[in-house]
Amino acid sequence: MLLSAPRAPRMNAHCERVIGTIRREAPDHVLILGESHARKVLTDCQDHYNGHRPHQSRQQLPPSATEQPAIVHDLDDRSLLRTRVLGGVINEYRYAA
Repeated sequence: MLLSAPRAPRMNAHCERVIGTIRREAPDHVLILGESHARKVLTDCQDHYNGHRPHQSRQQLPPSATEQPAIVHDLDDRSLLRTRVLGGVINEYRYAA
């Protein structure tokens, strides 16, 4: 086990990146009311991060996706649905079936 030195954020850059992303997307915009609420907010953030949020290193796919979504050619016949995450702090969009 390799321990990181105190006050040396570059020693664990991957964790620092994820923590920064979570802080920018949720707790900076949501008033946390207790430990159980914090766990719920972090669970919602984790689900969004792993299931819906695009990642550049994966060609804009979320970590849980295995293939690119189908290309939609006729946008006039499709309606767009919005799902609010964390009370509207984060919005997820998808085409209706």
